[in-house]
Amino acid sequence: MGICGTAMGAVAAAMKDRGYTISGSDDKVYEPMASFLKGRGIEIQEGYRATNLPAEADVIVIGNAISRGNEECEEVLNRRLLYTSLPELLKHHFLRGKSNYVVAGTHGKTTTTSLLTWLLEAAGRHPSFMIGGITKNFGHGARFTESELVVLEGDEYDTAFFDKRSKFVHYLPTVVIINNVEFDHADIFDDLNAVKLSFSRLLRIVPRNGLVLLNGDDANALDAARECPAPLKTVGTSEGCAHRITGIIAGEGGTNFLLDGQPFFIPLDGEFNVRNAAMAICAAQFAGLQDDEIRVGLAGFLGVARRQQVRGVTAHGVTIIDDFGHHPTAIRTTTGALRDRFVKNGARLWVLFEPRSNTTRRKVFQGELAAALSAADGVFISNIPDIQKVPVGERLDVLKLVEDVKGTHGTPCYLAEDAPAIVTALKPLVQPGDVVVVFSNGGFGGIHEKLLAM
Repeated sequence: MGICGTAMGAVAAAMKDRGYTISGSDDKVYEPMASFLKGRGIEIQEGYRATNLPAEADVIVIGNAISRGNEECEEVLNRRLLYTSLPELLKHHFLRGKSNYVVAGTHGKTTTTSLLTWLLEAAGRHPSFMIGGITKNFGHGARFTESELVVLEGDEYDTAFFDKRSKFVHYLPTVVIINNVEFDHADIFDDLNAVKLSFSRLLRIVPRNGLVLLNGDDANALDAARECPAPLKTVGTSEGCAHRITGIIAGEGGTNFLLDGQPFFIPLDGEFNVRNAAMAICAAQFAGLQDDEIRVGLAGFLGVARRQQVRGVTAHGVTIIDDFGHHPTAIRTTTGALRDRFVKNGARLWVLFEPRSNTTRRKVFQGELAAALSAADGVFISNIPDIQKVPVGERLDVLKLVEDVKGTHGTPCYLAEDAPAIVTALKPLVQPGDVVVVFSNGGFGGIHEKLLAM
């Protein structure tokens, strides 16, 4: 149930390859997953109906997006069928007995997971992987091989409607990376302490022959790891870190830095990406890779879709960039990195922000969002999608956000209803050489294509 999700679809295909008969359903059967599954001989039903459930099904895998009231879900419960979550299915069929590298943290999970996976692939290790995004080196988000190495993006979001633990506690970790810990997912966690508790639970199941790589510059990460029973090494710029990052220098097409005094280069921008790379390097070293192998892998890394992704340049010379960032920290650090790389000779950086995530639709980051957005030269904010799903007293005040960016921080800021309204208002304001970055964890009404055509 929910078979068209990136991870669910990949696992369904892998189970088919192992000889199981697979069928599935989703509320939206979309490409490219629909063709991918059809090509594997997997039947898909569009829409959730009780009649979709095969009478002879041995097990029902219920996706994270499924909740009580769903017709199929209710039928599963009424018939007392055996059901499980995708993380538990992974645990029993793909992760047992493997060396599982779990990449966790509030920010940077997808990039770090993609980097580590590619380092292992470039060195001939052919790992299995599951990534919450599309890495350009592979063109898809998941695969399962016969390798003993598995790289998993460790999501702290809950597992299923019947299992509210974070997904990553199911992944039988050998190595855990924690990039950072901040408050996020306000629909799941009550406060920062609840987030830290979830990360601490992950660290409690790392074996003593494994390794924890922790951001040594992050007080919340250090706090979450206070009772970690496994070997732990800190990574960061602080003098006390076991693996220390120094000498960060922005270069042409990427960034040079030193890790433990050894030189590395990544074709990515920003100190936060240096931290991501340092974590991936340390994990790759634990897996047995040599530094020269790692350097070759880093040089060939193509990045991740929707992470500082240049979508194109308009006929009038305006660069359009897409980024998945939606947390204030991600917006702030990405904006700074993009300014350093792209904004030259008096050009301006425009930020278009859609408050779409379960957290940014709420007022928990009211002040932090204003400060982060103010790093731009001009800002457009859309109305909040599906605002009716957020209780009235918990909603982000977009009018106040606009006024705070303008009045408190002095940055021009505008509120627009949707993508077409933003493009119409922005068009007369941009000039050749300007850079427009779109921050959204959704499609934002196809705004990128509309911007390129303006």
